[in-house]
Amino acid sequence: MELDINSNRKTKNYSIAILFIRVIWSFAGFFFKNSPRVAFGFRNLILRLFGAKIGKNVNVYSSATITFPWNLTIGDWSAIGENAKIYSVGKIVLGKKVTISQNAHLCAASHDFTDSSLPIVTKSIIISDQSWIAADAFIGPGVTIGEGAVVGARSAVFKNVEPWTVVGGNPAKFIKKREITK
Repeated sequence: MELDINSNRKTKNYSIAILFIRVIWSFAGFFFKNSPRVAFGFRNLILRLFGAKIGKNVNVYSSATITFPWNLTIGDWSAIGENAKIYSVGKIVLGKKVTISQNAHLCAASHDFTDSSLPIVTKSIIISDQSWIAADAFIGPGVTIGEGAVVGARSAVFKNVEPWTVVGGNPAKFIKKREITK
């Protein structure tokens, strides 16, 4: 068996309309990336103009990379940190009070490696309310992070994470229950 890379490259993954919007988004990205650090409202406006659903008091930093904003939903009081990668080819939903720390990578697409032409496969990512994705963590396609869960720094998550747990490592494994104290 041999990979059919030629077939993969000839595949039309996106409609002409989506390709056009992607070009416009790349130009808007210039203003997004070059906005002042504290211009959260301005960046939220740009994201909304491109179809993102953004709640109240959301902080998305200018160095974050968002592939397709129209596939992104962010709940109230959530944040996407410096240099985070939001590969939203598939849907990505962040609940309320979610933190995506610096350099985290949420990846809602991959390729079907069982097909020799390696077609794109999208699967939604859901990060439930009050969850924290720590620095440099990777969240793979189709993963749901339960409410209040913490994904430790540099972890790689390929399976769902239970609510109010702490996971870490590569692949991420259960560490302990998360308890909140005042």
